[in-house]
Amino acid sequence: MRRLALLALVLSGGISTQAQLIKKPVLTGMYLQWGYNRDVYSRSDMHFINGSKYNFTAHKVKAKDKPDFSGFLTNPLDITIPQNSFRIGFYLNKKKTHSIELNYDHTKYVLVDYQPYDITGQINGQQVNWQDTVLHPTYLHVEHTNGANFWMINYVGHHELLRHKKKDYRRASLLYKAGAGLVIPRSDIYLMGKRLDNEFHVAGYVLGLEGGARYYPFRNFFAEVNVKGGFANYLNVLTVGDGGKIKHNFWYGEIIGLIGYDINFDKDARRRKPRGAAVADKP
Repeated sequence: MRRLALLALVLSGGISTQAQLIKKPVLTGMYLQWGYNRDVYSRSDMHFINGSKYNFTAHKVKAKDKPDFSGFLTNPLDITIPQNSFRIGFYLNKKKTHSIELNYDHTKYVLVDYQPYDITGQINGQQVNWQDTVLHPTYLHVEHTNGANFWMINYVGHHELLRHKKKDYRRASLLYKAGAGLVIPRSDIYLMGKRLDNEFHVAGYVLGLEGGARYYPFRNFFAEVNVKGGFANYLNVLTVGDGGKIKHNFWYGEIIGLIGYDINFDKDARRRKPRGAAVADKP
């Protein structure tokens, strides 16, 4: 909880400080992005609850991502199969140094099969204290592969590094982001020989910090690479049986690659001549 409180303090402090730098927020443009991600996760205590049927914890379980890039071989037109990321942002000032964005990461979280489990609690009225126990995946397996699904609202700061002198547009910039949002997973669960391929639902919250770089080979088109880290807390993952749920939380890290396009709302900026361009005298 101390680490969670510290991350929340950093997020709120960073957003508050930057908001003070934006004197009069004005929407001067927007951007759209699409890309893909790879992820790592910390170990997680996974708590299974369903009334008197079971109440047990699998301690410090390991999980991995599932990039699924091989999906392009079987269905090359379905760009949503791999772990993907989407951004839609709105610039808040004329210099485009501040923006707010809707930030979606379709991450996948898969419990590593045949790992040794330490399990304590109650199953069917019996107390259990299993140590280093290897279970078959049909007895215990959890994956958020239709998405661990991080939906976030981010504040974004842009720091210009390089500008095209002749055509007067930004060529490169550094980015930093802070945000929070909801986790809306669809999970595939095996538990004690039964399976539930879940439905999408709000299951908890996510916090994140992100940093990266953006490069414009052309005026409006850009490529971006980011490193992201944060905390996800799943409070209500649906599982087999009426009323069954899972609680677990973990720290995560991501590497994200995206391409994007800027759309300018500022008519004056679109009409403005490049620096150094000659201006004809009025007759």
